[in-house]
Amino acid sequence: MQQHQMLNKPDGTEQPAVKLEDVKKVIGGKPIIKGLSFDIYPGEVFGFLGPNGAGKTTTIRMIVGLMRITEGNIYIHGKSVKSHFKDAIRHVGAIVENPEMYKFLTGYQNLIHYSRMVKDISRERINDIVELVGLKDRINDKVKTYSLGMRQRLGLAQALLHSPSVLILDEPTNGLDPAGIREIRHYIRRLAEEEGLAVIVSSHLLSEMELMCDRIGIIQNGKLVGVQNVHDFVQGDSQRPIRFSVDDGDQAAQIIRETLDFEVINHDNDIVEIQLDTEQIPIVVEILVEKGIKLYGIISAAKTLEDKFLEVTGGRDIV
Repeated sequence: MQQHQMLNKPDGTEQPAVKLEDVKKVIGGKPIIKGLSFDIYPGEVFGFLGPNGAGKTTTIRMIVGLMRITEGNIYIHGKSVKSHFKDAIRHVGAIVENPEMYKFLTGYQNLIHYSRMVKDISRERINDIVELVGLKDRINDKVKTYSLGMRQRLGLAQALLHSPSVLILDEPTNGLDPAGIREIRHYIRRLAEEEGLAVIVSSHLLSEMELMCDRIGIIQNGKLVGVQNVHDFVQGDSQRPIRFSVDDGDQAAQIIRETLDFEVINHDNDIVEIQLDTEQIPIVVEILVEKGIKLYGIISAAKTLEDKFLEVTGGRDIV
């Protein structure tokens, strides 16, 4: 799996770009968010994952000030969203759900219109961002002619215009084809690694999150299950499924159970799959060969983020 080098690694001494402290949200007397606490640092892409209805969008809406915090606090570069909202939010660019645009204007006119709401955005900055998100050839066309993916890119351009240090993206690859998804991933990694942005991404495309993110936080039923480095989370288990291709899977499974007492996950006519440490593979090979089983191949099945996510959340839907 791809490894990323964060511009600034969280080491406990650096001030987080975003800090949640025991954040709670109650709606209609029902607790929705039940005490979230975690930090996000400059130069990292942080994936925010959870099953449908876990509270991801509610949390994001509280971070950007679209929903009031019931208890706790959220700080952006040390400024409280509750008590110093303007100072906190000036650091943030965000796409929450689908970006809204004026469809009868061109992409460029939309960005000019938005730039008037924020101080000191030059035409040069607009042109740089247009090039960054890959809209240079279509920026002077009306937005109504854009595909959904192109509107996502224009929304990303709008979120980046005022040079934020925190970027929050809710489903940034929505509607994009595989090439577009790869491009957006590249842009997001570049923003984190080269410009030091703290990027918070919420997405149901777990294969993309695995490639894009440095760390992930998983929320379930309004509570934080955990925050961990993506690679450590996915590959943290010392044991993994190892598949042996053999001439007699049933007999091989029986030998392994009786001789080695290892967990046989699955077996068929010509395969046997065992939960093993990598170091235990030679032991299994030796026993099978000794017992007359013909061995044709060995495959180590690496877990994916999706496998681990479903394991941790009990198989709940990803949204």
